[in-house]
Amino acid sequence: MVDFRNLKTLKVELTRFMMAYKFALDEMTTKINILKDEFNYIHDYNPIEHVKSRIKSPESIFKKVQRKGIDYSLESIKENIKDIAGMRITCSFKDDIYKLSSMIANQKDITIIEYKDYNKHPKPNGYQSLHMILGIPIFMSDREELMYVEVQIRTIAMDFWASLEHKIYYKYNKEVPQKMLSELKEAADMAAHLDQKMEGLHKEITAMKLADEAKEEERFLTIGREKFNLPMLENFIEGKLGMKK
Repeated sequence: MVDFRNLKTLKVELTRFMMAYKFALDEMTTKINILKDEFNYIHDYNPIEHVKSRIKSPESIFKKVQRKGIDYSLESIKENIKDIAGMRITCSFKDDIYKLSSMIANQKDITIIEYKDYNKHPKPNGYQSLHMILGIPIFMSDREELMYVEVQIRTIAMDFWASLEHKIYYKYNKEVPQKMLSELKEAADMAAHLDQKMEGLHKEITAMKLADEAKEEERFLTIGREKFNLPMLENFIEGKLGMKK
């Protein structure tokens, strides 16, 4: 006979377990939005193109529990499966990946649990991305918990490649022909070269913009809160001197 009281208790615990990951993702989303706005105000540039987040379904979690051969307790699942809550951030340029990861790491209430740089050390198939497992504190009605969120940060080119690679593996049920694997690796190298090229162009344009701003600044004289156009001021001074003559 089914003990419905135990079943109800289990359902409540499972619901709270999954909600905790949602709250952690919400907290992380708020932090990313603040960092994005701050960066945009200071540098007049938004390094983030897209942000996607997801929580694994209970079915996916239990399938992974079976594959890993771990205990079915919620405590064991939390400690052994750290990608239940996931966030993927797509940046414009490769340098932005490290700027953003540094800003995230500097948040006082965030703990870096794992850090894997697949940009400096790509996987054999060519995959590149930066992966971090973060510990995010959340506050429930009766307790505080440190929840894990996996954050992947990559460029548009990296994300495009990874998306197509995933579709190809799904189509072939992970048994991809060797010829196609070689072509995928070649495509990954091309994507990395594209990132390098676009970042070089971005740095050149930024340098030109800074030089133009410096020249523009030379045209003005600032006294307190007042700003004077130097060419007009020079004409005024020359006129005064001319009158004295």
